[in-house]
Amino acid sequence: MGGQAGTGERGAQRATLMTADGIAISAVHYPDARRDGLCLVVVHGFTGHWRQPRVRRVIDRLRGQGAVVAIDMRGHGASGGASTVGDAEVRDVDAAVAWARALGYRRVVTVGFSMGASVVVRQAAVGAEAVDAVVCVSGPATWYYRGTRVMRLVHHLVLTPHGRAVLRLRGTRISSKGWPTPPPLQPIQAAAHLGDTPLLIVHGTADHYFPLEHPRALVRAARQSGHPDATMWIVPGFGHAEAAIGEDVIDAIATWCAGDRPAPGQGWLTQ
Repeated sequence: MGGQAGTGERGAQRATLMTADGIAISAVHYPDARRDGLCLVVVHGFTGHWRQPRVRRVIDRLRGQGAVVAIDMRGHGASGGASTVGDAEVRDVDAAVAWARALGYRRVVTVGFSMGASVVVRQAAVGAEAVDAVVCVSGPATWYYRGTRVMRLVHHLVLTPHGRAVLRLRGTRISSKGWPTPPPLQPIQAAAHLGDTPLLIVHGTADHYFPLEHPRALVRAARQSGHPDATMWIVPGFGHAEAAIGEDVIDAIATWCAGDRPAPGQGWLTQ
């Protein structure tokens, strides 16, 4: 990890991090005045970036519990490179975690949304940088899922030249190289290789990308592997990722990241 840092609004520290494979990653650090040693690494969903209002809303809310480091994954926002839609992005999170450690934080928890959720669970399983806990919000359990209309559209955008051109006009650059054979470790496989790293899976009943079979498969895989601390919250009426998450859910996630075990919200299904 390396790069340049500078100061920004409200005490924010901006930096350009370099990944192990040489991609420049835009990052921001919001320190915690209490300095209790906790840093939450926020990893956005597909087509997102840390300056995006829906992502900033999550960042600002999480800051009530600790410091925050947030990144633009490769191919997104102000970062370089091209998105591999969940494969090489593990190195982006490695760079963010390494920066948080270099800033002096003793406890680092990754919080990923949608595609970012798949990345953080994979990073915790196979990444170069150890984390203290992982939160997966609205994430998939498997690759190539086309069971919903919106995911069929996403596959069209990612896998066709025309679709990638449309995404590029909207600021998201997708690699045309495709995945290696065999494909990257699936999130469901990664969940079974977390050791004793605490895992929180958060999903909504109104998610129009990934139905409830996905979070249930993730928590089942973790528990069948003997994971001692895998938790799932199913939130009624919650849609998908940063755009739909309620402040009460963000607050509960922040409390969980701090090491507490908050009481679930009314009507939440917990496992």
